[in-house]
Amino acid sequence: MQKPLLGENMSAKKEQLGFTLIEMMIVVAMIAIISTIAFSSYQSSTVRANRAAAANYVLEVANMQERFLLDNRNYATSMTALGATPPAEVSNHYTVTTGDNNGTSTVPSYFVKADPKAAQNTNDTDCGWLQLDNIGNKTTEIAGTRCWR
Repeated sequence: MQKPLLGENMSAKKEQLGFTLIEMMIVVAMIAIISTIAFSSYQSSTVRANRAAAANYVLEVANMQERFLLDNRNYATSMTALGATPPAEVSNHYTVTTGDNNGTSTVPSYFVKADPKAAQNTNDTDCGWLQLDNIGNKTTEIAGTRCWR
């Protein structure tokens, strides 16, 4: 029987027992790409949800203003006068204010404005602030956007 030469059958007996470094790096890169996309999508969904909560609360404050007008023959000039306290889901992300829309006009009018703050202000590049007046005009900081739907 003839002896095999050194290295002749060595590669045939060698089995791969794990992953190579290149395979591991490909998996890590794929996970990084997928998590980046998922985080971005999550962040934009959170921004839209916060904006929707603020828009709903602005509409609620407008209803409070109309009730205040019926009782007092004038609109309230502050959130305190209305007795309005925003819920945590709004106050954590927006500062809501109300006041006289015309200044010196004798016709009663009001506005309700929700200004984004902190991370909401940084991440909401589509809309910015939301404002509603007594006529029903819905405006945003960035014109031409569909932030009130």
